[in-house]
Amino acid sequence: MQRGFLFVCDPVVMRERTPITAGLLAKLPRLRLLVTSGMRNAAIDVAAAKAQGVVVCGTDSHPESAVELTWALILGVMRHLVPEANVLRNEGPWQQTLGRDLQGARLGLLGLGKIGQRVARIGQAFGMQVSAWSPNLDAARAQAAGVHLATSKQAMFADSDVVSLHLALGERTRGIVDAATLACPPAHGYLINTARAGLIDQQALIEALAEKRFASAGLDGFDCEPLPAGHPFRTLPNVLATPHLGYVTARNYRDCFGQAVEDIAAWLQGAPRRVLD
Repeated sequence: MQRGFLFVCDPVVMRERTPITAGLLAKLPRLRLLVTSGMRNAAIDVAAAKAQGVVVCGTDSHPESAVELTWALILGVMRHLVPEANVLRNEGPWQQTLGRDLQGARLGLLGLGKIGQRVARIGQAFGMQVSAWSPNLDAARAQAAGVHLATSKQAMFADSDVVSLHLALGERTRGIVDAATLACPPAHGYLINTARAGLIDQQALIEALAEKRFASAGLDGFDCEPLPAGHPFRTLPNVLATPHLGYVTARNYRDCFGQAVEDIAAWLQGAPRRVLD
């Protein structure tokens, strides 16, 4: 039997970056195995793949890398690290900005899953007051994580000095941070997103930043990647943007590509591993 493979983007489909639709799958009748980074990929029509006889396998990932980048962005925007470093490098004036303290500040988490809980623990270690909200979060889960359950999304945004997004992107969460929500943060507040860009209404975010409705945003994911030249997220002075680095660590890459090879070998031996349902 001839076996077909689809290798996209350095032998695996990167999670939620390459749509694998039923229409595309129909054009690949010899395809039998598809490997993706991560154990969940909303860009793959897994049901259509299964109906066509395509096995979809994933790879493990480490949530710590996204947690660490989240805190890099929080510290970066609150202490103005990039502009201060650039001024120093260019031998400009000394100490141009006034940083904000984490101790005693209020951290709001939109989502309290694996990553959100880890971000919460680090916030607590810094002495921050941590609250959380999500469509499915209840008081018991919030209490177990030692955080306050916000009464609503809008209330959490209005009451937080820093809001960090940690929800999975789906039909219920797409655009969950809309223009009305972006009108809630205090003018000195910060918005951090190391999750999917689709959680936020991107045009509303650009307008809110341009109008300086809150202090700054730290962003790692975008609806168009790479960002086009001249895009507002490249030029707005109150944006600290990174080129989707949350997953990009030596350990994640080593495990991802190593396990992708394991997935292929296991399928060839008739015993697929890490199969997505």
